[in-house]
Amino acid sequence: MKVTPLTPLKAFAAGLGTLCLVTACSSNDTNPSGSSNRPGTGGNPNTTGSSNYGGNSSTGGHTTGASSVGGNSSSGGSSQAGVTPPSCKTSGVGTSDCGASHESCCASNRVPGGTFFRTYTNDGTGVKDQDDEATLSDFRLDKYLVTLGRYRQFVAAWNHGSGYTPAAGSGKHTHLNNGKGLADSGNPGSYELGWVTGDAANLQLTSDNLACDSAYSVWTDTPGSHENLPMNCVNWWEAYAFCIWDGGFLPSEAEYKYAAAGGSEQRRYPWGANDAGLNAEYAICNCNYPDASGSCTGIANMAPVGTAKLGAGRWGHLDLVGDVTEWNLDWFSPSYVNPCTDCAYVADGSGKVIRDGYFSSADGTLQVPYRNSLYPTNRFYSFGFRCARTY
Repeated sequence: MKVTPLTPLKAFAAGLGTLCLVTACSSNDTNPSGSSNRPGTGGNPNTTGSSNYGGNSSTGGHTTGASSVGGNSSSGGSSQAGVTPPSCKTSGVGTSDCGASHESCCASNRVPGGTFFRTYTNDGTGVKDQDDEATLSDFRLDKYLVTLGRYRQFVAAWNHGSGYTPAAGSGKHTHLNNGKGLADSGNPGSYELGWVTGDAANLQLTSDNLACDSAYSVWTDTPGSHENLPMNCVNWWEAYAFCIWDGGFLPSEAEYKYAAAGGSEQRRYPWGANDAGLNAEYAICNCNYPDASGSCTGIANMAPVGTAKLGAGRWGHLDLVGDVTEWNLDWFSPSYVNPCTDCAYVADGSGKVIRDGYFSSADGTLQVPYRNSLYPTNRFYSFGFRCARTY
């Protein structure tokens, strides 16, 4: 997949809410407005960040993208058999009452393995420009974004740095390649390393960090009315460490995209071909939650996880786009590396992959092929995550 660099000046002049600085957004992409009633997100690994970009970090990320597919959504899967993740062992708001059925917030749906194309376009009339084939084994992907209620349990376990930290080498996809994990597409013959002991220094779970923006961060020092909102303001290591503690791992970009695309259906959006609309039925986006006003003013524009129930993907996952963007395992590579069988790009890089739009994003950045990245140290109110697990 080829990309055309943009100069920072040209990208900034375009007034994009998500800046296309290192690599170009595809000409088919529609990007969110940069106007004052829409909070921005991002930055660039090669530039300093901006106070307009949704957090207190001094650095940012870059974007590239494409349009994308149609199809019918369907639900399915179940929580991981016989195992209650640590984050859901305590019943309450944000742990045991997610979605329309008020089920466990740790529900984790099976994604059957298969082959799909990581690069494709679709304008709603069919799939085109397919490239960069990838094959995946079965896995589970959590149905819901990680909530504040769940993340609060991890912060308590971390205990100001004197408690839990991941063990060296944990967090791998150990069900693959005889325990070695995902193949490193950036370094043939190598595999994912898992957690590195020195990375514990990047766990900075203080109240000031977790409340990275006074208007939009969900963190509160004591449980309150935000517990079923998606956790935000966490850096990449804090997302990865949570998933390890919770019995899983961060999904690779290929895993996340496969689930969002409906596998070989190569969907335009996780639910199908139609745009998200204005009523937050398919995705929490465009500043249209809760009242379709199109104007974002604060945390009220974020929705409890699973609110957009018509936006379920092929295997029943909710909020695969919108509400918050999601950290993935991989470093960002401007072009996908081939071949890819149970692979991730984990060799090295400057930005980690994030996907796919948040509560202020326009429809173009919600389309499945759209890509973006940020420094792993960044923490923004527009970024959250979900975990994947062994099937």
